[in-house]
Amino acid sequence: MYYLSKLALWLVIIGGLNWGLVGIANFNLVSTIFGEMSILSRIIYILVGLSAVWLIYEQFMPDLMTAKK
Repeated sequence: MYYLSKLALWLVIIGGLNWGLVGIANFNLVSTIFGEMSILSRIIYILVGLSAVWLIYEQFMPDLMTAKK
């Protein structure tokens, strides 16, 4: 789970930086590299969204493995 969390964090950081570029300079780096709504761009957007969901879950749900009974 450690590596999944690290990967999710990096994807959310990359997504946040991309949205920052969109807001500041109207420049979408993902679309520039992979094409406007190409299948690869869509996969990246989906992975960033899933990463955000994972980090929300990880932040607000107690760790069931170490929770006291």
